[in-house]
Order: sequence, then structure tokens, then C-alpha cells
Amino acid sequence: MESHSRSAVFLPREVISVVLGGGAGTRLFPLTKDRSKPAVPLAGKYRIVDIPISNCLNSGLRRIFLLTQFNSSSLHRHVQQSYHFDEFSDGFVEIMAAQQTPSSTAWYQGTADAVRQNLQHFANSPHKYVLILSGDQLYRMNLQQLIEQHIQSGAEVTVATIPVNRCDAGSFGIMQIDQDERITRFEEKPQDPAMLDTLKVDSGTLAEMNIQATGDLYLASMGIYVFDRVVLEKALAGKHVDFGKHIIPNLIKGGNIFAYIYQGYWEDIGTIKAFFDANLDLANELPKFNFFDTQAPIYTHARYLPASKIVRGKLDRAVISDGCVIVDATIDHAVIGIRSRIEAGAVVKDSILMGHDDYETPREMEAAAAKGIPPLGVGKNTHIERAIIDKNARIGANVRISPQGKPENYDGDNYYIRDGIVVVPKNGIIRDGTIL
Repeated sequence: MESHSRSAVFLPREVISVVLGGGAGTRLFPLTKDRSKPAVPLAGKYRIVDIPISNCLNSGLRRIFLLTQFNSSSLHRHVQQSYHFDEFSDGFVEIMAAQQTPSSTAWYQGTADAVRQNLQHFANSPHKYVLILSGDQLYRMNLQQLIEQHIQSGAEVTVATIPVNRCDAGSFGIMQIDQDERITRFEEKPQDPAMLDTLKVDSGTLAEMNIQATGDLYLASMGIYVFDRVVLEKALAGKHVDFGKHIIPNLIKGGNIFAYIYQGYWEDIGTIKAFFDANLDLANELPKFNFFDTQAPIYTHARYLPASKIVRGKLDRAVISDGCVIVDATIDHAVIGIRSRIEAGAVVKDSILMGHDDYETPREMEAAAAKGIPPLGVGKNTHIERAIIDKNARIGANVRISPQGKPENYDGDNYYIRDGIVVVPKNGIIRDGTIL
């Protein structure tokens, strides 16, 4: 390493982790109609925000700030119910909601601006390094290794990167590095083929990473950064509002900015299709992301629900969450969320049911039926294919839900189609006999 390298030993209390709660989440609409992106249910029983928080906890990083702004009430409730530290620990998950103050009436204008507006709240923390994480990604990373490389290399900023192929490179900020993994160039979502030719990872670097590529690879920013505290404070002294578009490109011009090359599974689940595909993959025999890793578990709210009950039926590649009741139904490649109820003759194929917040009592069912409203869950002989059924939805009997023969994107009556996937929003009601 170069002469400016430092000992990689650090104390966890020297690091604060900042999880960015995201913007309005328009790419995940209608799942973000009534909640923020990090609060969207994931894998039947989790929320997306559980991923970055669990990565921090599994890496020994227990001083976590969560920056929120849009539709954040359910996110706040989930975090407060899920993450508690004992009185003798200095760990915390602290929510920093956007607010207007006497000195500023502006909400967060971007990722960097969100951190800037909260610098005063970080000031009393005895930290040397700031770890910045996104709140809408699915991955498992040992963040200690990232921080250790940052310290050892003498970097002022380290950007976590992941190799991507040529067809995906245009969707990311692409980094170019030298032999020491110092970032020498950054291009935001390059589209020009000639430019892409100049940004590909060279064969020597691929050999060092033990990657045998069949095509060109590029180093894409993961939106994960480690900053020296003083460097971050100086970088935020100006008016730049976004890390990826403004702060990182400016620092590369004259700073000590290095890349951390991550080679595990990582997915930006900020779109309906990406979210849908990542969830359904969990139902496969060997999913790309492993929720069964006991060495680095994903934590969430402990609900103390009963085990799920299945009375007959057919199940193939199904993730069934806690507290479900399934009666003589067919579940084929699906993720079934907590407290789901699926009646006889129903078919759920290539779909995600997000479940329910509570069970419905017989009296509540009778009151709903008197109004012509079906009970919570999926009714008898209903067929659901290639769909996302959001929380607390009521899908009646003899309903047909499928995107077949419909536009790729469409706003219907109490349902939406995005990327060829039907989405019934939270609290949606689809009455008996409806064909979507």
C-alpha cells in the first residue's frame, strides 16, 4: 500500500451509520402510495429497511441514524417496534425525520442535502467515519471489511462498487479505477457505446478479483459510501444536494477516493419489476439471496404469531409466512405474507401476497358482508397470476387477476399494472366475480 495507509483497526463507536430513507418512491408506486420505500414489505414478513439495519448490526455497527421524509409513519412504527437496545449499550436506531426550522423551511432536496440538514445532530457523536447506506437495496455485506479497507488505503471516501455487464451499465454511475483501486473517473449512467468501451474493467483487474467474465464488465456504484468525518463535513459545506450526482464526482477530481469491489448478490429493488423478481426468486430452491444464513440473520419485528396452517392443497416453490391459514388452495411459485387467508379452490401463481396487519373477527366479516365487501384474504375459486396483492387487501370469490392481454402499464379501478405486473394497492377491495 501507499505510504499514507493507516492501521485498519477501528472501534465500532468510531462509526455512525446513516440509512437514507429515500425520496417519494415513484418507481415503486403504488406500493409507495401510503408508505415510504424502506417500509415496503419484503419476503413475507420483513420490511426493506430491515436489510441495511441488519447489515449494520451483523457488522457490529450499532449507532444508526435513519433519515426519513415521505409517508414515513409506518416506517417509524416498524423501526420503533423492532429495534431495542439494552440500557447498558450505546447502540440505537434513531429516526431523523425531515423538519422545518427557523433557519430553513426546505425539506430534503437530495441524499447529500438530507445528511447536511442532520449534521448538527451527529456533532455530539464521537465518530471518525460516516457510513452512508441506501434504504431500498437487497444484499448482505460485512460492512467491517468495507470500513477496514477504507482506513487501510488512506482513503478520504470509499465507494462500494459491484461489477455489472454492459447492458446494465447505462443504469448506474460507473467508476474507473487505477491499479490501487483509486477512482480516477466517474460517469453517470453512460449511454454512448464509445464511452462504455473506455470504462470497462481491464483484464488485469478481473484476474486479481478472480472473475472469469464472458463479456465486458463495469464497476457500478452501489450508493454505499464511507467518509472520513472531516471530509464529509467539508464536502457538505456547499450547496450540492446529491452524493451520486454531485458530491462524489467533485471529490474524485482532487480527493483520495477509492473503490471497494463487492462480488456478492446485490439488487436495487426500487422498481416494481425488480422488487417482484427479487421476491419471487426467494421461492426458488436455491435463491440468490439467503434469508436462512444464521451467521448474519435479517432482523425484523417479532410478532409472536402462530405457525401457519395448511388444510390440504398443493404447494410448489412457496414461501409461507407466520400466521397464515390456507385451505385446499394451489400455491405455485409465490410469496405469502403474514396472516394471509386463502380459501378453497383458489390459485396463486407467480405472485406476492403481502398479508394482513390483523385477523378479522367473525363479527367484522359479517359487517363487511352486509356491505357487499369480501373478507380479508383471497376468496374461493379465485385465480391470481403475476400479481402483487398489497397488505390488507380483500379479494373476493371467483375473481380473476392477471396481466394477460393488458397494457404493460395501466391505471385501473382499484388496481394498477406496472411492467406487466398487476398491483392491488394496500386496503384494496376486489369484489366477488371481478375479472381484472
